Amino acid sequence: MNTASVNFLRQYRTSNSEGFLVRLDGKPIGRLDLHFGAESSYGTLIMLQDFDEVDVLDLVCEIDEQLVISAETSREEFYVTVFRGDETGFYSDEHIDEHRSQGRAGGNGAE
Repeated sequence: MNTASVNFLRQYRTSNSEGFLVRLDGKPIGRLDLHFGAESSYGTLIMLQDFDEVDVLDLVCEIDEQLVISAETSREEFYVTVFRGDETGFYSDEHIDEHRSQGRAGGNGAE
């Protein structure tokens, strides 16, 4: 993987976390959630396709250099959990409200 062709499109930011779409040559290859703790930073990286371990480690290094170190937070340690998965949907309040209005959601999760 040519990490020079990787970019991170921020999707959200809170006081202690950020979420990104990870792209390679403009195409989505993953999603990244970062959480900045008092002393350590934590990442969850979901890869949308298979990459070998060397490529994943290259990407983790790029995440550290571009996003974690530059976040101006304490960085004693950086922990990353990597998953391989497929996106099955994106839901917002609009989708949830519509679903509820159609009587498809139980009040406590029970059917």
